[in-house]
Amino acid sequence: MSALNTGASVHLTRLKLTDFRNYRQLALDFDRRHVVLTGENGAGKTNLLEAVSFLSPGRGLRRAPYGDVGRIGSDSGFTVFAALEGMNGPVEIGTAAADGGTGRKLKINGANARSADDLLDHLRLVWLTPAMDGLFSGPASDRRRFFDRQVLAIDPGHGRRVLDYERAMRSRNRLLGEGRMDPAWLEGIEMQMAELGTAIALARRELVALLADLIENGQEQGPFPRAGIALQDFLSDLPGETTAAREEAFAERLREARQGDAAAGRTLTGPHRSDLLIRHIAKDIEAARCSTGEQKALLVGLVLAHARLTGTICGSAPVMLLDEIAAHLDEGRRAALFDLVDGLGGQAFMTGTDAHMFAALDERAMHFHVDAGTVELG
Repeated sequence: MSALNTGASVHLTRLKLTDFRNYRQLALDFDRRHVVLTGENGAGKTNLLEAVSFLSPGRGLRRAPYGDVGRIGSDSGFTVFAALEGMNGPVEIGTAAADGGTGRKLKINGANARSADDLLDHLRLVWLTPAMDGLFSGPASDRRRFFDRQVLAIDPGHGRRVLDYERAMRSRNRLLGEGRMDPAWLEGIEMQMAELGTAIALARRELVALLADLIENGQEQGPFPRAGIALQDFLSDLPGETTAAREEAFAERLREARQGDAAAGRTLTGPHRSDLLIRHIAKDIEAARCSTGEQKALLVGLVLAHARLTGTICGSAPVMLLDEIAAHLDEGRRAALFDLVDGLGGQAFMTGTDAHMFAALDERAMHFHVDAGTVELG
């Protein structure tokens, strides 16, 4: 399979950790090949993927508080350093715990970054972990979080909009909860929520449309079933075709809902209540009603489709973090999966307990053995 035709091949060339999870000190060098990490459960394989995930905005693939990431017994907090060939050329990225573990500081090429969103100028990350296996049968909040990270990979401003919307919503909830019904104050907050919330919903809808088109017309038939995707959101119930009209309609909806929201103790409409709807196209059934194996296969196919779309839009394939990706797949499906990942044209970090599961990758990957905080090239 030929690689996806994108621009620069984004890949890590070096990773250094200090007091990160079970690693006191670690330095690894890579080339542009994939990276396979094998070893027993609890050896620290996922910790390495988590360290790489800190090269993107947010708290990483585990969403752990930064204070919990430092090695037990260390008082100085963690540091992660990476050198990579990025979307705009070679770059060095360093991040570390800050503010007593409640935040983190970030440097890019030795200079303080304005915000974590600056990382998106250099690479995009996509990940898949066993914790996501229950995505389709779990709460809607998990699917929103999953999908918002997918939107962020192609729309760098999306994460900031979501954070600003949630901050404004908390302010409104607090005012309503305290019975402070100052119209001017509430209207200002509600207009901000309307503008941000509409932008969030439209960005989500755009990604749904792009993914649906790619899956329907461009995704190769293979071992992973095609997923039908749709978005259930508040925009469907609002009048207006233009963005401005939708914003005004949403703001009016919030004004009308003040008493009800105050009684409920929360805002009952908006993008924070949306849900991602997934169907198994071939069987025409909801993903939540599929077997566990079918749900995992749908999820893998959806993540691969998103990675392909990200590469097409951004001009460089994303770095993929695939935790225990080969588990529960037979030999043929594993080989097909590796071909699909390799065909994206980017670098992937993969973990597993058995090195033989990755034999089909052969020389396309660097193979490392992980054992209790030590990593050796296999």
